[in-house]
Amino acid sequence: MKKVFSFLFLMFCLSSFSQTVITGTVKDNSGIPLPGANVIVMGSDEGTTSNFDGKFELKTDRIPPFDIVISFTGFENSTVNISSKTQTIEVELELSSQLDEVVISASRTPERVFESPVTIERFGINEVRNTASADFYGGLENLKGVDINKNSLTFSSVNTRGFAGFANARFMQLVDGMDNSAPALNFPLGNLIGMIETDVQSVEILPGASSGLYGANAFNGILFMRSKNPFEFSGISGYVKQGITSQEAAGDNSFTDVGIRLAHKFSDKFAAKVNLGYLKGTDWWATNQEDKLGRGLTRADTDYDGINIYGDEVSTNIRSASGLGIIPDVEVSRTGYNEVDLTNYNAESLKADWGLYYRPWEDDFEIQYVGKIGSGNTIYQGANRYNIKDFVLQQHKIEVKNNNFFFRTYVNIDDAGNSYDMVFTGININRSWKSDADWFGDYIQTFAGIELSGNPQGLTTQQKHDASRAAADTGRLIPGTPEFQNAFDQVIQNPDLSQGSKFQDNSRFYHSDANYNFGHLWDFAEVQAGGSLRVYELNSGGTIYTDNDGSIGYSEFGLYTQIQKDVELSDLVKLKLTGSLRYDKSELFDGFFSPRLSAGFTIAKDHNIRASFQTGFRNPTTQDLYIGLDVGRAVLIGSAFDNPARYSKQFSVAQGNLSSFGAAVLGSPTLDLDGTGAYENSFTANSVSQDFSQSGNPADLEIGNSSLATPEQVSSFELGYRGKIEGFVIDASVYHNIYQDFLSNENVLAPFYGDVELTETVPGTNTPLAVAAIANGDFQVFQTYTNTEEEVRSYGGAIGLSTKVFGGFDLSSNYTYALLDFDVAANPNVRLGFNTPEHQVKTSFGHTDLFENFGFNVAWRWRDSYFWEASFGDGIVPSFNVFDAQVNYRIPKYKSTLKLGAANILQDEYFTAFGTGFIGSQYYISLTINNF
Repeated sequence: MKKVFSFLFLMFCLSSFSQTVITGTVKDNSGIPLPGANVIVMGSDEGTTSNFDGKFELKTDRIPPFDIVISFTGFENSTVNISSKTQTIEVELELSSQLDEVVISASRTPERVFESPVTIERFGINEVRNTASADFYGGLENLKGVDINKNSLTFSSVNTRGFAGFANARFMQLVDGMDNSAPALNFPLGNLIGMIETDVQSVEILPGASSGLYGANAFNGILFMRSKNPFEFSGISGYVKQGITSQEAAGDNSFTDVGIRLAHKFSDKFAAKVNLGYLKGTDWWATNQEDKLGRGLTRADTDYDGINIYGDEVSTNIRSASGLGIIPDVEVSRTGYNEVDLTNYNAESLKADWGLYYRPWEDDFEIQYVGKIGSGNTIYQGANRYNIKDFVLQQHKIEVKNNNFFFRTYVNIDDAGNSYDMVFTGININRSWKSDADWFGDYIQTFAGIELSGNPQGLTTQQKHDASRAAADTGRLIPGTPEFQNAFDQVIQNPDLSQGSKFQDNSRFYHSDANYNFGHLWDFAEVQAGGSLRVYELNSGGTIYTDNDGSIGYSEFGLYTQIQKDVELSDLVKLKLTGSLRYDKSELFDGFFSPRLSAGFTIAKDHNIRASFQTGFRNPTTQDLYIGLDVGRAVLIGSAFDNPARYSKQFSVAQGNLSSFGAAVLGSPTLDLDGTGAYENSFTANSVSQDFSQSGNPADLEIGNSSLATPEQVSSFELGYRGKIEGFVIDASVYHNIYQDFLSNENVLAPFYGDVELTETVPGTNTPLAVAAIANGDFQVFQTYTNTEEEVRSYGGAIGLSTKVFGGFDLSSNYTYALLDFDVAANPNVRLGFNTPEHQVKTSFGHTDLFENFGFNVAWRWRDSYFWEASFGDGIVPSFNVFDAQVNYRIPKYKSTLKLGAANILQDEYFTAFGTGFIGSQYYISLTINNF
């Protein structure tokens, strides 16, 4: 027994004696420790990572001399020669060139930006630290080819390559592989419910069609946000940001933004993290009182409809309503309320996420559970303006992965909380006090009384209307009074849009996807295969969708494969070929194939030329299919085969929305109308409001009858260059997109009686019944969801330049061009919503180490004017330019950074979309601790 123990002791001593132990510290070039840096023995898979203080210990049986490689995302790799068995080293990593940074999203596999087969933009830890914007999400706006449209202080919408909108279903946003779109709203929620700054590892944006790998919604682009894994990034970090927002309408208001990250690596097998973030401030007030329909009207006009005035959407022709010849043939709208009277502009965001990470064999195989929940208050603009109040979105994910595969499944669940539609709030506060029929009746009675009395006071026509409005408004509820507040509270809690305005929803979707990379099994090429499945469950209680009688469910799935091959053509020229093919199928439509081909030539190591052909498709969204929402001047009606018949709206003589003539024709004082007329018996709205209204000739009426929507498709051709030339890093690309069956909206008018072929006439006359319906105001305007028959094209390009000037200052600039190629004049009924400026320029200038521990950055961006087209309203967005700036001081001893910054420092207020509040300035001071 003694011999056995002696032998074991000897072997232990020999083993200990022969083992090489390397210790050290990894820092950046300013002396800040880098946790999570990889330390690998060159030519092997032996390695470790640095801890929170940047320290590491690597044990190996290798006998020196040999090399180790130290790497960290966003920094140049460093190779160190190990010459002794016990060696301590200190490594300082230099920031890498933009082209040397590693990305994953372009091909679902790690590769340098330089070699990416398609255009890609990246925003990493260093960009988060140095952004001049008020938060990291706003910093994305300085990337080339990227548009950010600001809905409100806490909700921005990212887009690339045109066709932008706040409900931007053509652009996908993933956080750690999870689509963070709300199931009911069916579009990404920006960073309202997302990541806190200290947990951001990287942000990658793929502009253009990406359906080949990512499916239907990655139609115009996709954004990936990756968080820090607690195995590589342990410790406590956080930030506090305090400042003010300044706007002419709202004045100066404080805002606070705080976040904390808690992460711990309990062992080589188990790690966990928790993130908490809270923001509170005052949203940008929307106070535009210009005429929403662009007619130049003011509140003195009878049919005024202000952009940010709600309740005045309700109007009627007072001659048609009265049947009296002494009443003028004009439209009159009810008196509305200012948006500022219908919301407190409280901007608030509370978000939390947590994760449990398990590596059973202490290698790259990992099992994750991640949960996210967020609640917030913000302003959202869609078909109307909405106060999103106490909205909650939660996500739960289980993922199994290693370096070669992943399988994840997750669920998104939303709850609209106490959200409400501000337009219908104004409408129904009016109605709670006095019905539409009574209000217009009082108006008409007063006007008729003046006329019948012979107008003894000699009032002008305008004064007659003013007197009639004053009489109808007598007793109107006044903001600030208890009576108004009581009516307001009742309306916003009622989901019946005929009486209330509550936005009610509890929808969800379930999503699973998987990918396997076979590249480690053979050398000839890298082959990947994968697929996805999504199941929708819509449940708005009839307030958004036509789901009054129960939830609506449907599903879609996709399968794809990709092959990538590197070919060395010579010592100076290398070729990288990538091809992928995806098949997607919704249970509501036929399936589609989406191929993608690309080739990249690397020449003399410093130049890369890429060319690609990509295709994409987009299924109609949940709202395209199943919406049934009355927004005042139109009813939004989805185009699923069974949806139009599911919608129902009542009209009656008593309510004042059905004429006595119509009641006589219908043989009833009431009418229950569904949405089938929008797709089967309608005129185009333009032909009624423009051609027919001017000529009175029924021949000028154009049949609408929108077709039911089918998936849209895009073919995208792209050519690009990346390279280094005499100190300049250049990245440029041009593209040409061709869209087939483009999903768009049409406004149509469905008469209550009569056919649009004009074969039915008023008895005893030649007047078509449908024309009589229009003349008597007996019709409903619908906004339909359909496809354009015409081909839609867009062109564009972007170029970015970056260099160092004046001995170390960073200077970068980029230019983006985008153009819609479509004959709008020849297709007045087609609404594409391109919503993108033709020209954009962005520039930044700064220095990370102007002097010891001190840095600064200034960013400027300019957008050309452009036309905004959306369901809320259309109008010109003027050109604007914005300066953001920040100075920062690092405190290495406490691993902290103090930053003083300002967004829109010139205080030139601007807006990015028709109908939103003007964006003012933000000034802040922040302290960030341990964000390494």
